[in-house]
Amino acid sequence: MPRLAQRTETVMPFYAVEMFKQAAALSAQGRDIISLGIGEPDFTAPPQVVETLNRAALAGLSGYTSPAGLPLLRETIAHHYETRFGAHVDPSRIVVTAGASGALLLAAMALINPGDEVLMPDPSYPANQNFVIAAGGAPRLIPAYAGQRFHLSAEDIRRHWGPRSRGVLIASPSNPTGTTIERGALRELIAEVRARDGFIIMDEIYLGLYYEDTPSSALTLDDDIIIINSFSKYFHMTGWRLGWMIAPPSMVPALDKLASNLCICAPSLAQHAAITCFEPEVLSIFEKRRLSFKQRRDYLLPELERLGLHVPVKPDGAFYIYLDISRYSADSDDFAQRLLHGPGIATVPGRDFGPAHAATSLRLSYATRLDRLEEAVARLGGWLADEGARHAGQGSAATT
Repeated sequence: MPRLAQRTETVMPFYAVEMFKQAAALSAQGRDIISLGIGEPDFTAPPQVVETLNRAALAGLSGYTSPAGLPLLRETIAHHYETRFGAHVDPSRIVVTAGASGALLLAAMALINPGDEVLMPDPSYPANQNFVIAAGGAPRLIPAYAGQRFHLSAEDIRRHWGPRSRGVLIASPSNPTGTTIERGALRELIAEVRARDGFIIMDEIYLGLYYEDTPSSALTLDDDIIIINSFSKYFHMTGWRLGWMIAPPSMVPALDKLASNLCICAPSLAQHAAITCFEPEVLSIFEKRRLSFKQRRDYLLPELERLGLHVPVKPDGAFYIYLDISRYSADSDDFAQRLLHGPGIATVPGRDFGPAHAATSLRLSYATRLDRLEEAVARLGGWLADEGARHAGQGSAATT
């Protein structure tokens, strides 16, 4: 047997995927499972995008593109950032990648040396740690709390930046919390990192899915932030594996060299089709779907609070709700398993996102139809009533 590299032991597991596998197995057995676990929109690419894909395929446009992507797609993304998010971006700074994952891999390879430490909030998207590890770096999770909207703060940088610290990897809106970092807080954080000559990678893949004020990119505060984005979430093209990075001009030659060696180019047919995403009539479809996600959020939040599932910070983006389940359990793994095998509701336990809140937190995704969310709430109501009685009984037993 070949000896495996040590990194295979240090890469963190992805429990959301494990829960998805269990839910799929139960569904295959005939169980009606409501999926509030995996972060995948129930919408798919609009017909216009699919039609463009078909035309590109019939025209034979399936060959390699340049490593940085189709010039027209890069120009279109740049225009979108200016008109939608208020950030002027030169298209030459955009590198089209195989999903946001491809962008994170390139960024990590370009910026992180073996032993470099990268600060991240706890909770955060679990796979982000693994991109740091793959580049030989050391992810360092810093506990973040409801008072700071579960984001890193300037004070966190002052307290936790050490001799091996190289940069930060943050997200707004965040997975798993669905919360954005306030603009003033982000400005202060940027200043602290820049004062230490550090890099900032900002995951903006949920930037389009924002439900309160008009969203703006972090680029409007600092033009040298490395931006990661994707066609998977707002554009509902998860399996198309297409994303992009916006990088400082000085990084682009290195990124181009890495991309040409590690992946050659992002899927070419997906690139041709993605240009259609930015046509006005197609953007109007995405906007209607965004409002549908908002409707789901606005339905779920009061219902969950009514059931005793507290939401410490109201999510204002993405399609996630980060719950406090302490009224019912101090073991989110066990709670999620019983929720799946009992009323048939798939969720993600808190340990996927870091240890700070793992025991009493649960992530729900509302990327599913409203009628299924209503059914989930109905099932939860009956099941939690039993759970509350069981939990109270255990507490009484412990004091006798």
